[in-house]
Amino acid sequence: MSLPPGFLDELRNRISLSAVVGRKVTWDMRKSNMAKGDWWAPCPFHQEKSASFHVDDRKGFYYCFGCHAKGDALNFLRESENLSFIEAVAVLASEAGMQMPERDPRATEKADRRSELIQVVEGAVKFYRLQLKTAAAAPARDYLARKRRLTEAALDRWEIGWAPDNSQALIGALSAKGIAPDLMVASGMVARADDGRLYDRFRARITFPIRDGRGRAISFGGRSLDPNARAKYLNGPETELFDKGRSLFNHGPAREAAGKGQPLVVAEGYMDVIALSEAGFGASVAPLGTAVTEDQLRLLWRISDEPVIALDGDSAGMRAALRVMDLALPLLEAGKGLRFAMLPQGQDPDDLIGAQGPEAMRRVIEGAQPMVDLLWRRETEGRSFDSPERRAALEKTLNETLARITDPTLRSHYGQALKDLRWQLFRPGKGPRPPATAAARRGPWQGKGAPPLPVAPTAAARASLLASGAAPEDGLREAVILATLIHHPALVAQFEPALERLELSTEDHTRLRNLILTHARDPDCRDRIIADSPAALDRLLANPHVRISPALQPRADEDFAAACVEEALARLGADRAHRTELAEAQEDVEGLADEGLTWRLSKATEARVFAARGPKEQKSETIIAPNGVELDRDEIDRARRLRDSIDFGRGRGRQT
Repeated sequence: MSLPPGFLDELRNRISLSAVVGRKVTWDMRKSNMAKGDWWAPCPFHQEKSASFHVDDRKGFYYCFGCHAKGDALNFLRESENLSFIEAVAVLASEAGMQMPERDPRATEKADRRSELIQVVEGAVKFYRLQLKTAAAAPARDYLARKRRLTEAALDRWEIGWAPDNSQALIGALSAKGIAPDLMVASGMVARADDGRLYDRFRARITFPIRDGRGRAISFGGRSLDPNARAKYLNGPETELFDKGRSLFNHGPAREAAGKGQPLVVAEGYMDVIALSEAGFGASVAPLGTAVTEDQLRLLWRISDEPVIALDGDSAGMRAALRVMDLALPLLEAGKGLRFAMLPQGQDPDDLIGAQGPEAMRRVIEGAQPMVDLLWRRETEGRSFDSPERRAALEKTLNETLARITDPTLRSHYGQALKDLRWQLFRPGKGPRPPATAAARRGPWQGKGAPPLPVAPTAAARASLLASGAAPEDGLREAVILATLIHHPALVAQFEPALERLELSTEDHTRLRNLILTHARDPDCRDRIIADSPAALDRLLANPHVRISPALQPRADEDFAAACVEEALARLGADRAHRTELAEAQEDVEGLADEGLTWRLSKATEARVFAARGPKEQKSETIIAPNGVELDRDEIDRARRLRDSIDFGRGRGRQT
């Protein structure tokens, strides 16, 4: 029905949420503060002993920190008493002494029709349950008991039934209850042939009722025992009740189990969900005859922040996992992700549990990998990257994939994770990507391979530039870049790719970078950053070198500021590349250094000097490298001296 404007606002103002909720819970008075309208109690939506259900009377909202149930008084009535929206409004209006407006005849008719269709499907549930106990259903009972290991109690819990091999069986049972043929067809339980004849949609099949999140029967799935059947599994058609792409098998019970702390597991079919639930994994669901849809993903994330996609260990299972990953990439948000549990080759959850027991399945679920690992596996498995062209192709593909992630903070973290994986692939045996030089990690008086000193850093030390492993000038350049972009937010779009890839040396810098990317297109970007992280911004601007930066002076325009940012990025990149090259060279030195190593060091030095001096400054004395590049002779001599000092420090010495 249509409600007049302001009716719901007036209703909420008149009703105390704590009074509505108080009928269903026992308040924890030690934790509650009545004077401030702050109430706590054990959650009425899931089993718990602690008081994690919070009611804020002033705002009129509740939230459970256990099962994440949330809403207002209307939501609470609908969920706790299984009422429709209008029914909940009517209950609250009666308590508040408000007159309900006249009902919209069309809305009333629609609600009544849905109720009638649900009754038809519920009638089919009862009919099929009775049919499973007949002699004709003996093969089905034997299959369920022997092959699927389901007890009588399990059959009752899941309301599993049997559709007789008779095209008029259900029609006759429903007609006997006075249900009109048109309602049978509209419910999806009965089909109409081209000649107008009616026949049962499910015949000679084991039946599984499909219920919505509130427990109402909305359709069926059927499993044929005939190996020659055209379709082993058959779902009901799309109806006014049943939308395949927006429904999940076992939705309601899984939501409750997930609220009690169980991992949400997404399997492929009915029997997988039943086997998982019977083995103790109650928070298990499955899509209904289709690949996972966007609506189903959002539904999963409302139940759990990180569902586990458990797919069969075969090529079809892997293809399904990749489809889910591609669908999820643009929808990802901070705190909302997916994990993937790949089962052993040729097994589904029911097979694995039957062969090795629930513990084997638990290990698979606990070993589920984050989505970034699946993405990496798809792009690299079975491929060789033994040439610059192939490596460049990999980087291009990964960058295109990253571009599909809309959340800038999440995109940055994915980029860093993939960068680390590339490091390990292209430099096997050297471990994770080092934040600075190997010498800096070991310390000046520790030998190669010596364990680090067991010193526990303070919080201040961890936040410092020294603790980050970066050179002090790195932090200053980072600070200048960030301060300039905060002062000139219009430049963020120009430098966004470089800013996303930039490895920052402190938590403050990382936080400010993420805020800049988040609010870059906001007209009040600067104010938003100041409001979100004032302390980090104060620490950034407290550095006198930042305050006197030319780009931050009143007369500096955007073109000049852009040139300053470009120069700072170039110098920062050149310095870091120089240190990384030296670290790798030091690790690579075994015995006497050769001219190839010397040339690598000289190249790194040449790039650093070029970034510092600028390309237009003339070099005083140059030589020609083997590839025809001009190099500064002084810098090459300096690199040779560095090489000799490395050898001498390792006790090997070098005679020239």
